[in-house]
Amino acid sequence: MLRRIAVVVPAHDEEELLPACLDALREATRHAPLPVDVLVVLDACTDDTARVAAGFGVDTLTVSARNVGRARAAGAAAVLADDTWLACTDADTRVTPDWFAQQLRLAGAGADVVTGIVLVDDWGDWPEATAVAFRDAYRENLHAHVHGANLGLSGVAYRRSGGFRPVAVAEDHALVRSALEAGLRVARSTEVRVFTSARRHARAPEGFSGFLRAL
Repeated sequence: MLRRIAVVVPAHDEEELLPACLDALREATRHAPLPVDVLVVLDACTDDTARVAAGFGVDTLTVSARNVGRARAAGAAAVLADDTWLACTDADTRVTPDWFAQQLRLAGAGADVVTGIVLVDDWGDWPEATAVAFRDAYRENLHAHVHGANLGLSGVAYRRSGGFRPVAVAEDHALVRSALEAGLRVARSTEVRVFTSARRHARAPEGFSGFLRAL
């Protein structure tokens, strides 16, 4: 039986965007069906990300991996228990107010793992053609997307799938692929939504920003 939600947010030099992320998580917590704990994993930060996190009163964990897979794995190891729902997002991402409620709704219906979609509400760094191409390409494969910025799973499912791999990109895809191979139930939902940054110079260049450049 699930008794709590733990959120892991990896952050490398995210003093600018982390406040909006934590504001959104605070609002979502007000609508959550279970108690929520937030852990920001400070990965080789050289700016004031730690001070920002402290100002919000959330827990922090410091690592020097400079690797999102290792940072997520370290955070998960610090918070996980069998009665925990692990919710994952990114420091440049804002969850919706019903984010926890939607994930737990699907968990209650039998899902071991929940994947959602990402939306962008600021295309200021890109030409309009990129925004149009993104919307077209994303819509074509709407139910196939996996994002570390919008992912949740039970503690039991996390362990059975082997956890996050120590890789700099696609650690989210590897986890979901292992979950499917382990026979776990993966729910892909367009109702589980987040707004993520479309900045050109992302912390994981081969991630979302790389996808946008490829368009």
